[in-house]
Amino acid sequence: MESTASSLEQSSMDSIVLEFTTAEPMSKNAVKKERKTRERQLREEEKKKKFVCDLSTVIHKWWLHAFQISATRNSEQHKQHGVDEDNMDPTQYLNNRLNALASLKEGGLNPYPHKFVVSMSITEFISKYGTLGIGERVENIGISLAGRIMKKRTSSSKLYFYDLHGDGAKIQVMADARNSNMDENEFSRFHSGVKRGDVVGICGFPGKSQRGELSIFPRLMTVLAPCLHMLPRQSVHVSGAEDHPKKAVDYTWGSGMTRKPEGYTLKDQETRYRQRYLDLMLNPEVQQVFKTRARVISYYRKFLDNLGFIEVETPVMNMTAGGAAARPFITHHNEMDMELYLRVSPELYLKKLVVGGLDRVYEIGKTFRNEGMDLTHIPEFTMCEFYMAYADYNDLMEIAEELLSGMVKELTGSHKIRYHGNGWNNEPIEIDFTPPFRRMDLMEELESKANICIPKDLSSEAANKYLLDACERFNVKCPPPHTTTRLLDKLVGHFLEETCINPTFIINQPEIMSPLAKWHRSKRGLTERFELFVNKRELCNAYTELNDPEVQRQRFIEQLKDRQMGDDEAMVLDESFCTALEYGLPPTAGLGMGIDRLTMLLTDSPNVKEVLLFPAMKPQENTSLKGALILPHCELPHGE
Repeated sequence: MESTASSLEQSSMDSIVLEFTTAEPMSKNAVKKERKTRERQLREEEKKKKFVCDLSTVIHKWWLHAFQISATRNSEQHKQHGVDEDNMDPTQYLNNRLNALASLKEGGLNPYPHKFVVSMSITEFISKYGTLGIGERVENIGISLAGRIMKKRTSSSKLYFYDLHGDGAKIQVMADARNSNMDENEFSRFHSGVKRGDVVGICGFPGKSQRGELSIFPRLMTVLAPCLHMLPRQSVHVSGAEDHPKKAVDYTWGSGMTRKPEGYTLKDQETRYRQRYLDLMLNPEVQQVFKTRARVISYYRKFLDNLGFIEVETPVMNMTAGGAAARPFITHHNEMDMELYLRVSPELYLKKLVVGGLDRVYEIGKTFRNEGMDLTHIPEFTMCEFYMAYADYNDLMEIAEELLSGMVKELTGSHKIRYHGNGWNNEPIEIDFTPPFRRMDLMEELESKANICIPKDLSSEAANKYLLDACERFNVKCPPPHTTTRLLDKLVGHFLEETCINPTFIINQPEIMSPLAKWHRSKRGLTERFELFVNKRELCNAYTELNDPEVQRQRFIEQLKDRQMGDDEAMVLDESFCTALEYGLPPTAGLGMGIDRLTMLLTDSPNVKEVLLFPAMKPQENTSLKGALILPHCELPHGE
């Protein structure tokens, strides 16, 4: 109450000062109104602080009651089995924590509070109080923080240190019995029951320890959500329980930098992918990876918005699987009693919108292709496709250069990144996104590098036989069916794609490989198309759009021949799209880019599963609900 009164008094003084310092003096009514407004704001702040502390007190008493009941049980169990809790079996650890919760529930108390009022985030706390001097404490300020306890260090029964994590940052919690609202016995019992992994709420004041560590000093501390499992921990021994002079934020990894998975607390890859919440919890670098992914999408969206594009949504379930050469997933629509396909590309729908008068459209969304999985391929992935009326593929090459070079520069601070393109066990390579990007003509470069002369009529049997012989001669494997398109694609991959470390446009693909692209205006048999390759992998595909409906129908028919030869990735005839073209598609260019592969490059992730929060995984054998609760293949702690 004294602090409130002094604050109100100061508020009145501020109003008086304001009256005399304003260019036009305030009227008495205005001053009175200003004073009442400030008094009301102060009372609301005091109410909020009181509510937080009162709520924390109640919750804290709940937990203290539970610890008192469970402490006796655990003590008896330890005596019977001779087990130290810090070194016990994970299953026994889980049972002990469940017993503690059962004790709390038996007393009619809820171990999972409905709410905890947080006055500021951990990052805001660091920003506001990081400049405090060594040993300085601001005890007249009340703050409530919440986060997860990731480290616990015991100095004595009257002094505990914790690392509180949240918002991608951490601070130290310095729990001193002298600052607590509990007596010493209650203090010791409560903190002996707080475990690594628990989500806690803290009411206290800011300050720095004598070693300069920014800390919150709790008046009250309560468990909001207990972690029932024994968490893995790094095997680094921490000598002593004192606070340690580290920076308040330990997560120094950033976009474009190389990652260091050898320093992860949770290293097992299977566990990291199947239980991503643990990966995020225990490996702070992983949080930054997915924040970078969000920044990639945000930059992409802002870039297109600034060019006058509008974002749209098109169906995920389609009657035909068009827009790309890929094998689709098939589902069944019960109400309409018909089979539908998950989209392999949104392309045809987006071009229909351009026909309708939406000259610049884009979509960012999931695409599904029922194909193989490897380090860079996964059946469910995220694409961004955009279509621009009155443009051609030359315009899109310039846009792609501006988009990617600008994104890399903004996210990493440089046009150059270091990337473990050959896996984390090998040295990283440097990739330079400085524009302009290199360009190579597909047919010219292929014939030059392979020293071959491909027949001009690629639809002929002679061309198919020539390319098949070339694959055999250079030991380039191409599984059946041996269509001309597949043979050409394998040769390009062998001779050209392998040379594309820095961003490189492979341009002017043959018509036989590009059923939706417009014919080249000066090179017979080729199209105005490009694919952008980075680190030997395709990053985007773009072309001047084919807008002649009769030629488009003929291209679809040619694709049907490949399907008859057994190529189930060849495109099918979409008559509704051809009908839309009959109404007039203006000269248009379109581009599709994989968000996952782009994120891989900017986060030094050689495996696509590293940039997917919940990647597709084969089901585990012989798993049960109870067994799933135990962490597999994890280094378990040997004590707090």
